[in-house]
Amino acid sequence: MSSLYILIPITLLILAIAIAVFIWAVNHRQFEDLESPATRILFDDDEEATQQAIQSEHSQNDE
Repeated sequence: MSSLYILIPITLLILAIAIAVFIWAVNHRQFEDLESPATRILFDDDEEATQQAIQSEHSQNDE
């Protein structure tokens, strides 16, 4: 029974921290765009890869 005097305040402290973190996340718009991060991985960076290949070919030709 005496352990409840320790566990209840610790639980309330953890709850307060969790609520504060949630409010911070909402205020900093962490939950605004849930769709594009999931689909961003599906799109290739073809343009960057092509430019890097061209630059490496030019550097090899210059040697």
